[in-house]
Amino acid sequence: MKPKRIIIYGRVSTADQRHDSQLAEVQEYCSKRWPDCTHVEVISDTASGAKTSRVGLDRLMHLVRRNKVDVVACFKLDRLGRSLPHLAQIISELDHHNVAIVATSQGIDTNHDSPAGRLQMHVLMAVAQFERTLIVERVRAGQAAAKARGIKFGRPAKLAKHISKVAELLNAGVTCRLISQQLAIPLGSVFSLSRKLRSTLS
Repeated sequence: MKPKRIIIYGRVSTADQRHDSQLAEVQEYCSKRWPDCTHVEVISDTASGAKTSRVGLDRLMHLVRRNKVDVVACFKLDRLGRSLPHLAQIISELDHHNVAIVATSQGIDTNHDSPAGRLQMHVLMAVAQFERTLIVERVRAGQAAAKARGIKFGRPAKLAKHISKVAELLNAGVTCRLISQQLAIPLGSVFSLSRKLRSTLS
């Protein structure tokens, strides 16, 4: 069996706090769960949970998107996501890349080598899907309100197809710069859509 490639992620909010205790528990769990694993990297952030773009988290997701990670392990899920929409986005992306999630203090281990792990991932994905459905409903309501007010979204042929996805990512707390990179559209266009979406909901 191929050795697991594990990223242990930790986050504290201020420089006065330390990662030591949460990382020690996660490292101990991973060493017992995968005793033969030598591909373990620790990534940590000192940043408010309100920030969706963090140096460590951005590096973690970059490795995930390059399919260089099998397991993301943390102390609690709220170390990863600042809110349910943000966490739902992360969970969906990890699942898309077949990356298991471990949250040691919450008894979560979605590794696919066990039925319980698959069940936990299905539950997390159900929550993520529910949150995405709520976001889509809010976007549609906003678009309907905008249409009623006569607001048009830029160049329809080029940008209209991105409106729903941009709105979903904005609701999940993703920055405009990251949205531009993920969707491969100009940053200015993302800012424009963001302003128009905000105006429909104000």
